[in-house]
Amino acid sequence: MRTPLAMIMLTAAIAVSGCANKGLKVLQSPANGPDEFAVLPVKPLTAPTDYQFLPAPTPGASNLTDPTPQADAVEALGGRASALASSGIPSSDQALVTASSRYGVPADTRQVLAQEDADFRKRRGRFTQIRLFPVDRYEQVYRKHSIDPYAQAEAFRKRGYPTPSAPPEE
Repeated sequence: MRTPLAMIMLTAAIAVSGCANKGLKVLQSPANGPDEFAVLPVKPLTAPTDYQFLPAPTPGASNLTDPTPQADAVEALGGRASALASSGIPSSDQALVTASSRYGVPADTRQVLAQEDADFRKRRGRFTQIRLFPVDRYEQVYRKHSIDPYAQAEAFRKRGYPTPSAPPEE
């Protein structure tokens, strides 16, 4: 009598433990190894030109050797990193902003899209709680919203637009 009851309890515990819902995007490393994204490269150390005029240390402030990925990307693409510090739109980009906003831009676009996406994920994520194995459901849920790059390239080719070559379909 105890063995069937124990088996039922064990089966129920396993079934209930599989109902934990961590959302659609489950980003977990399968191993306990080091996280290669936690290590950030720093800029090389340089000696100051004059040791008499060193700035006072400010706790919590950034150092000269701290990584600045946005500024580095802007400089790598031929831009000026100093433009990032200024607020507002640089005069050189005003024509681009005017052309892109010619049909009007709602002020709350980001908030509206975030809310719509949260509602969509909530609707589609209802039945993702039941799973036997840890599976990333993100691609499955957004599959209907993805663009097939091969079909798009073919459509552009048919219309006469030059398109780059692509690797063969799998």
